[in-house]
Amino acid sequence: SWGGPWLLGLLARLLLWGSPGARGSYLRRSSSCMPIPQSMALCYDIGYSDMRIPNLLEHETMTEVIQQSSSWLPLLARECHPDARIFLCSLFAPICLDRLIFPCRSLCEAVKRSCAPVMACYGYPWPEILNCNKFPADHELCIAAVSMDENSSSRRMPRASCQDCELEEASTAREILESLCANDFAVKIRILRRNTTTTISDFDLDPSKVEVLKHGPLLRTEIPARLQQWLDIDATCAHNIMRGTQAGVFVVSGDVQSDKVVVNKAYAWQKRNRNLHQAVRRWKHHRCPEQAE
Repeated sequence: SWGGPWLLGLLARLLLWGSPGARGSYLRRSSSCMPIPQSMALCYDIGYSDMRIPNLLEHETMTEVIQQSSSWLPLLARECHPDARIFLCSLFAPICLDRLIFPCRSLCEAVKRSCAPVMACYGYPWPEILNCNKFPADHELCIAAVSMDENSSSRRMPRASCQDCELEEASTAREILESLCANDFAVKIRILRRNTTTTISDFDLDPSKVEVLKHGPLLRTEIPARLQQWLDIDATCAHNIMRGTQAGVFVVSGDVQSDKVVVNKAYAWQKRNRNLHQAVRRWKHHRCPEQAE
């Protein structure tokens, strides 16, 4: 299947390209076109059907390509950058044209800026094989960032938290109260999923349904905006909390870290969570240990 705005943009640039100084590597005789197999989850259904072997990372066999590319799937699951898949597939599964087309240096740098911190969370450095200096400058023939083409330069790129955020079980009211005491802020909020196909920044805070339990170093009036920022930049956390639902009410608590908030605990506000209801009722009169001293 051939599709996607980034692919159409690339083909348009190829038709217009004629600069003798532009960098486009001519194919080696041993290079051949092969269908992208369904077992290559990273790049199957990316927008084109055939790829070059060997690829731009010098993988010689499809077995090696599938094995090496699968190790990047957990990073994509963290949704660290909207162009991460395009960048990786331009290397693992280069489009089958009469020359090899590299990703632009700026695309590499944009993806690295957002994704390298996520890799660092798990102890992995940005690999040397993806050294951005190896790739051509934007004025040369190369695959550029897609997010800019969609008038989304103002859209925040996700700066993923190292915290794997999941819904907590509302164990006992006392434990919940202790958790609220241990965090900078605690708020009861309603989150809505937008009707969109994008996987990044697709959640909205309902500003009419914000109940501040504890504001800590934040001003009460700035909490809705700060929590919307959290929904925008920590998409993985929001997805885990929502669990595929369209809307939900949650009690979330977390810390303030320089220019952003990080949610550490999230509880679903449901009738069966009696301990959570009890904790929120008791919170108004609860004194945290440091307050009691």
